[in-house]
Amino acid sequence: MDNTLPQTIGIDISKATLDVYAFPAGSERQFTNTVRGHRELIDWFGQWKIDRIAYEATGAYHRQLEQALTDLPCVKLNPARARRFAQAAGTLAKTDRIDAVVLARMAADPSGSSP
Repeated sequence: MDNTLPQTIGIDISKATLDVYAFPAGSERQFTNTVRGHRELIDWFGQWKIDRIAYEATGAYHRQLEQALTDLPCVKLNPARARRFAQAAGTLAKTDRIDAVVLARMAADPSGSSP
């Protein structure tokens, strides 16, 4: 995939890990949900121009990441809306990896017109 295309990033956040998906590149990685993992994630972003980074509000688990990403274009999504988007797109399975993909696709088309 051409690294000059702007990417929308979806991040599924758990206590221990960050599952990350770059759309449309189709690249995925997992990082630890630690200060070191946040730095590695931001370094990984360096290969692209980032259009938007989407993640769900997860109580305490997203707060440190949110602080680490303050200089980047982030959107915090409502988990219930993200789930409804996934269901409308026909994605019934729910894993951290799948959730990262759904978040990236949802944020890539804020109008909601993509499947």
